[in-house]
Amino acid sequence: MIVKGVVHKYGNDVDTDVIIPARYLNTSSEKELALHCMEDIDPAFVTRVKKGDIIVAEDNFGCGSSREHAPLAIKASGVSLVIAASFARIFYRNAINIGLPILECPAAAKAIGNGDSVSCDPATGTIKNESTGETFSAQPFPPFIQNIIDAGGLLNSLKK
Repeated sequence: MIVKGVVHKYGNDVDTDVIIPARYLNTSSEKELALHCMEDIDPAFVTRVKKGDIIVAEDNFGCGSSREHAPLAIKASGVSLVIAASFARIFYRNAINIGLPILECPAAAKAIGNGDSVSCDPATGTIKNESTGETFSAQPFPPFIQNIIDAGGLLNSLKK
């Protein structure tokens, strides 16, 4: 499945506390989490993000606490993919568990800018910046992990 969207660009060390602030962790409502996604780092994010958009970030995206709420808030906000130079390990696994596609690609994270239009095939790792024509290659997930993401998360894949 090809993903296409407009990029919301962030820097290094985007912490789970700015992805979804701790003051909103008293809810498990995906809709409520989406309303507060990124609000401490980018207050206008929820008014700009459109279904299918893509987050691109530098190193260590999702660092901080191990809350599953962070990738859940991103996915619920409509973001279809996160590309980063690197991910904090717990965020990486939580994203897979809830079915949020993520790709590590330092070259793409550096070259892609805020507002660029990007298309990507997460199954092959091919990333194209439609705004500049540049193409990048990320390591795709092995089939068993891709199946979890395609199913919408670990629990859904186990139900199948």
